[in-house]
Amino acid sequence: MDEAFRDRTAFIRGAKDIAKEVKRQAAKKVGKSVDKVQDEYTKRSYTRFEEDDDDDYQPQDGYYRGDQQNDEEGASSDATEGHDEDDEIYEGEYQGIPHADSMKSEHLTESQPIASEFKDFEDLEGERKKDKEELAQQYEMILQECGHGRFQWTLYFVLGLALMADGVEVFVVGFVLPSAEKDMCLSDSNKGMLVFAVLGLIVYLGMMVGAFLWGGLADKIGRRQCLLICLSVNSVFAFFSSFVQGYGTFLFCRLFSGVGIGGSIPIVFSFFSEFLAQEKRGEHLSWLCMFWMIGGIYASAMAWAIIPHYGWSFQMGSAYQFHSWRVFVLVCAFPSVAAIAALTTMPESPRFYLENGKHDEAWMILKQVHDTNMKAKGHPERVFSVTHIKTVKQEDELIEIQADTGSWHRRWMVRIMTLGHQVWTNFLQCFSPEYRRTTLMMMAVWFTMSFSYYGLTVWFPDMIKYLQNKEYASRTKVFYREKVEHFTFNFTLENQIHKNGEYFNDKFIGLKMKSVVFEDSMFEECYFEDITSSNTFFKNCTFISTLFYNTDLFEYKFINSKVINSTFLHNKEGCQLDFSDENNAYMIYFVSFLGTLAVLPGNIVSALLMDKIGRLRMLAGSSVMSCISCFFLSFGNSESAMIALLCLFGGVSIASWNALDVLTVELYPSDKRTTAFGFLNALCKLAAVLGISIFTSFVGITKAVPILLASTALAAGSSLALKLPETRGQVLQ
Repeated sequence: MDEAFRDRTAFIRGAKDIAKEVKRQAAKKVGKSVDKVQDEYTKRSYTRFEEDDDDDYQPQDGYYRGDQQNDEEGASSDATEGHDEDDEIYEGEYQGIPHADSMKSEHLTESQPIASEFKDFEDLEGERKKDKEELAQQYEMILQECGHGRFQWTLYFVLGLALMADGVEVFVVGFVLPSAEKDMCLSDSNKGMLVFAVLGLIVYLGMMVGAFLWGGLADKIGRRQCLLICLSVNSVFAFFSSFVQGYGTFLFCRLFSGVGIGGSIPIVFSFFSEFLAQEKRGEHLSWLCMFWMIGGIYASAMAWAIIPHYGWSFQMGSAYQFHSWRVFVLVCAFPSVAAIAALTTMPESPRFYLENGKHDEAWMILKQVHDTNMKAKGHPERVFSVTHIKTVKQEDELIEIQADTGSWHRRWMVRIMTLGHQVWTNFLQCFSPEYRRTTLMMMAVWFTMSFSYYGLTVWFPDMIKYLQNKEYASRTKVFYREKVEHFTFNFTLENQIHKNGEYFNDKFIGLKMKSVVFEDSMFEECYFEDITSSNTFFKNCTFISTLFYNTDLFEYKFINSKVINSTFLHNKEGCQLDFSDENNAYMIYFVSFLGTLAVLPGNIVSALLMDKIGRLRMLAGSSVMSCISCFFLSFGNSESAMIALLCLFGGVSIASWNALDVLTVELYPSDKRTTAFGFLNALCKLAAVLGISIFTSFVGITKAVPILLASTALAAGSSLALKLPETRGQVLQ
C-alpha cells in the first residue's frame, strides 16, 4: 500500500512539474493560453497548454471581464472550482490523457534538479512581497470605489455584538462568585481556589489561551469562520455553566467560555478593518470599541436587576438548585448567541480571500459591498468597474494528496498537524527581522498598559468594598451580659455582637440573622425554628436542653461551643445564599455600571480625533493623562471619592486602548494581522492576571504601592509608544 502510494505521489509530482515547465516556457514567449473544452458526454474539463506563438490568451467566462496583463502569472483563480490551474492540469491532462511533450518533459525533469526549474525561495518571497504591495494599493482604491455605507454599518453592529460578548465575559465571574460560593457549599478547603477565582483570573487565563489560538487560526482558515467557532464555544460553555452544580465544574465551564471569547477582539478588529478605507479606518474602529463598553454596562445592569432577587429560584430536592445568579449567567450568554446568528448573514473578508489566491470569491464580495452601498445611497445604476484584482502568489503544497489515503482519523491528524505547523510558523514570522522591533515594542506597550489598567480597575471595587466593610463594622452594636427570659425573637438581628448573655426559655422563630455573633453565652431550654442566618456564629457558647427545628445553623457555625441534651431536627437542606451583603452588592454593581459608562466621553473623543491627530499622539497623550490621574488616588478616603476617581481613570484611559487597537491592526500585514493581534492580546491577559494579583494584595494595607506601580507602568508605556511608527494615512498592509 505504501509503495503504491509513493509511486502515485511520484507520478503526480512529475506530472505537476512537467505542467509547470510547459507553462513557464510558454509565458516567456507570448503568454499562457487556456482552452476549456467541455466534454458533452463525461462533463469533465481538460486544460491544454500550446506553445504556438500565434495563440492569444482567452480569459475564462466568469465574474470579471477585460484584458489581463500577460506578465501577471496566476492573475486569475479557479477558486470557485475549489482548486487552482495546476490542480486542473493534474486532474485532467495527466490522468490518462497523453501529452505530446510528455516524454520530453519527463526527461527534463529527471535530468535537471528541481531547484533549477523553479525560482529559489528568496525569489518566491520577493514576488509574494511585491504582490502584497500591489494588492494593498489596489485594494485601497477598490474600497474607495465601494464607498462607506449600509454594508459597513451592518457589519459594524454584527461585529459589535461579538465585542459586546467579550465585555460581558470580563464581568460575569466577579459578579456571581460571592453568590456561587454559598450556593455551591464551598468549604474552607476550597478557599484558596475561591481567592483565585473571585478575582476573575480564571476568565483571563481562558481568554489568554483563546486569543493566541483563535488569532493564529483566523489567518489560516478565515476571519468569519474562526469567529463563528470561538463564539459557539463561548455560548455552549456559558450555557452549561449556568446549570452545573459543582464549583469546580462551574470554573471549568467559565474557563472554556473564556477560551472561546478570547478570539473575539483580535478577529473583530482585523475583520472590520479590512472593509474600511484609510480615511475611515481609525474613526470607525474607535466607534466599534464602544460595544465593549456596552457589554460592561449590560453585565452591570443585569447583575443589578437579577442577582439580588433571591426569590427568582427553584430547586429539585436537595441536589439541584437554580438561584437568581444562574439566571444572570444565562442572560449574559445572549450577546454571543445574537452575534452568531447575525454573523451567518455576513461574508468572509475579501482581503483574506485575495491573500490566499481566491480571486473570484473576493470579487463577488466586493461587488456586494459596492452594490449594497450604492443602492442605499440612491445610485443603483452605478456598476462595479473593477474587472481584475491582484492576488498573492501561493506556495505550492500537496497536502491534500494525502486526503485520499489512510483512515479518517489519520487524515484529520495530518490536517491538524499541518495547520498547527502553519500557525506556529506564521507566529514566528512576527519576530523576523522585518517585524522584530515592532513586535517587541508593541509587547512592551500592551503589557504596561494592561498591567496598570486591569490592576487598577479591579483594585477600585475592592477598595470600595473594603471601605464599605470598614464603615459597616463601625456601626456594629455590642450587648454585654444581657439576660432574657420567656421572650420570642421573631424579627431580624443584624450587625450585632452579644457577649456573656443568658437566655432562658426563649423562642427564636422565623428569624433572620445577618452578621450576628454570640460570645460566651448560655442558652437553656430555648427553641429555634425556621432560622435563616448569614455570617452568624456562636463562639464559646453553651446549649442546654435546646431544640433546633428547620434551621441552617450547621455545625461549622458553633465554634468551641457545648451542646448538652439538645436536638437538631430537619435542618435546612442545600446551601443558603449570603444575603448579608445585599446592600454592598447593589453598590458594587452600581459602581461597575458608572465606571463602564464613564468611558463614553473618551470613546467619543478618540473616535473624532483618531484620524486627525494620529494614533501615536492619541496613545501617548491618553497614557500620560492616565498616569497623572493615578496620583489623585491618594485622596480617595471615602466611597464617593473612590467612585469619582474610578470614573476619571476609566474616562481618560479608554482613548489609549482605542489607539492601541487601531495601531495593532495597521502595523501588521493581512496574513499576520490576527496572529500578531491575538498574541499581543494574550500577553495583555497575562499582564492583567499579574496586575490584579499584585494590586489587590495591597487592599486595606497601603495605596502608595498601587499608585507607584500604575503610574510607572503608564509612563513607560507612553514613552515607548512614541517610538512606534505612525500609521495614519497609510494603506492597510
